[in-house]
Amino acid sequence: MPAPPTKAEVERGRYLVEEVGKCPECHTPRKPDGELDAAAWLRGAPIWIRPVAPIANWADRAPALAGLPSFTEAQVEKVLEDGTGPNGEALRPPMHIYHMAPTDARAIVAYLKSLPAEVH
Repeated sequence: MPAPPTKAEVERGRYLVEEVGKCPECHTPRKPDGELDAAAWLRGAPIWIRPVAPIANWADRAPALAGLPSFTEAQVEKVLEDGTGPNGEALRPPMHIYHMAPTDARAIVAYLKSLPAEVH
């Protein structure tokens, strides 16, 4: 069993999610003024951007990532490392296709797991 993530790994994951991948842009809902809603950070949101020309399979919603409520760690690592969906399927646009190093994918998972999931 791997050791629990260190604070440095969680912080690296935060940096990769927020500054490199810009994940909150799609995975965080927006307030009426268009600003990201920090109270619902990475809890899933409607996709607000639209393609200039029709694109088949365009997603209408980005899933929640905070606390990893719908994915296993292995599934998230697969998306980030292989550029395929959690079960090997093609990712729906506008999701970016990544081919990250395993250490970066694990850091992102550590950060996402450190965030509170939405409580229903």
